[in-house]
Amino acid sequence: MEKLYGKELSAMAYRVRLLAVEAVHRAASGHPGGSLSCADALTTLYFNEMNVDPSNPDWEARDRFVLSKGHCAPALYAALALRGFFPVEALQQLRSIKSHLSGHPDMKHIPGVDMSTGSLGQGLSAAVGMALAAKVQGKSYRTYAILGDGECQEGQIWEAFMAAAKWSLDNLCAFIDVNGLQIDGATKDVMPTEPLDKKLEAFNWHVVKIDGHDVNQILAALAEARNTQGRPTAILMTTVKGKGVSYMENQAGWHGKAPNVDEFAIAKAELEAKIKELEER
Repeated sequence: MEKLYGKELSAMAYRVRLLAVEAVHRAASGHPGGSLSCADALTTLYFNEMNVDPSNPDWEARDRFVLSKGHCAPALYAALALRGFFPVEALQQLRSIKSHLSGHPDMKHIPGVDMSTGSLGQGLSAAVGMALAAKVQGKSYRTYAILGDGECQEGQIWEAFMAAAKWSLDNLCAFIDVNGLQIDGATKDVMPTEPLDKKLEAFNWHVVKIDGHDVNQILAALAEARNTQGRPTAILMTTVKGKGVSYMENQAGWHGKAPNVDEFAIAKAELEAKIKELEER
């Protein structure tokens, strides 16, 4: 696959958003808000950064990815489908008893999913294990993970941060989706985790802070992560929950709610307009 850059990469991210929202609407269930906020990072990983082969999802030399905030599976599934791991039409069966596309990623049944997630706080530990395995076995693959900022309230996340630093896992890169919201409201009100950058630096992580909706900043941060030796990298990306759909943006209520017919029509029109705008530039 030819790598995507710039406006083409951003347009693909909006395609991921459109497919994710459509799948949640069809299912009348799911998590659109956080799916939309992490779409740019997911798209950059699958359409530029990661070494994967959709025709051979279990390829031993592939880079690994863990969606630690597993409830944002709609965006992951959309990225995997567009990348060719399974037909885009399969997204219409999200959360259906007839489909393997369950509400959270399932590594046993969904091509391209490296780790089953959904119980918040556990995904980063799995990513640490994958990265450590590569070190022990002398393998060159890299491991990537996306965490939610609300998820960073979990103690196991901090145990994983400590373990990754202890083992000098410079082949591990963790994105933290700092959209400031979780199911119960603002993260700063539920359980403050800031300053994440200073805490992670104290845990001996290399930290990069970016705009999580700027694909050029994401690409630069990933390059910096690859060039960092002796410690893991955390990319703290400031994002907008519900990015791309006007009425969802910065609204905690859209953490886990499906749009109805009228709401989806608005979302579809807005996302399609953005795709058209990016493709015509």
